[in-house]
Amino acid sequence: MLLRPARDTEEDAETVHALATASFGDSHTLKGEPPQGPPSAERAARFREKFRHLAGTDPAGSWIAEDGPGNAVGAAQSHIREGTWGLALLVVLPGAQGKGVGGALLQRTLEYGRGCLRGLICCSRHPAAARSYRRAGFELHPTIRMRGVVDRARLPAPDGPVVAGTPRDRDLLDSVDRRLRGGAHGPDHAFLMRRCRLVVADDLAGSGYCYFREDGTVETLAATSRRLATRVLTAALLGLDEGVTAEIQDVTAAQQWAVDVGLDAGLALRAEGFVCVRGMRPPSPYIPSGAFL
Repeated sequence: MLLRPARDTEEDAETVHALATASFGDSHTLKGEPPQGPPSAERAARFREKFRHLAGTDPAGSWIAEDGPGNAVGAAQSHIREGTWGLALLVVLPGAQGKGVGGALLQRTLEYGRGCLRGLICCSRHPAAARSYRRAGFELHPTIRMRGVVDRARLPAPDGPVVAGTPRDRDLLDSVDRRLRGGAHGPDHAFLMRRCRLVVADDLAGSGYCYFREDGTVETLAATSRRLATRVLTAALLGLDEGVTAEIQDVTAAQQWAVDVGLDAGLALRAEGFVCVRGMRPPSPYIPSGAFL
């Protein structure tokens, strides 16, 4: 097996997308979930753009594993943002699992983040992944996923002003990041602003923001208080088009304010996976992004 750096190219982006599609399909089967259909063209394009963003902004954190004949069998992407390391992706073809591919990729990304004080991973319920991250020294915090069409009649209006975010809010966003996770998202905000809608709250009591996608997925949220976190999450859910299915992932037990908003909105709750942390507590009030953490 050979590990090589992943390049910021369409070819490598498509290779890793194919690996991820096969790996995630196998993961759903292991968890007893029905198989998912092929990803939409929009979802595939979003994955490739995200891959190239991380490979371009943090090339030393992206790797592809190849077998003897040179076929890609696994991939991993990690990034460092102001001393906070995050694992954005770790996928292995079903036929190559259990043969040390995932462990070698994880080790290479951990070596890249060796100088970081803090680490974050969003982990699925896949048993092998959870075992690997725990053995690597991460604390595992169980999470909730909330999903459903927002019941606007039940969800109270935000308790204060919320505005649409713009690139001018970058300093505010980075400041909130540093306070909660020890490092700003930095260049990731430019990517998120292209792909998501952004709502921001900023008053004398503090600041908060929430990125959410048109398809209803809350990408990430950070705030300096539970009150402001509740405000921006509520605004994001109410900002979805009528009938769109909302989804909020990776909600830890420390985010009961988010659970309350989800229940008020009529969303269904279920146990999902883990937020894994090393050298830090789970940020709060905070909802991580699976890729940008």
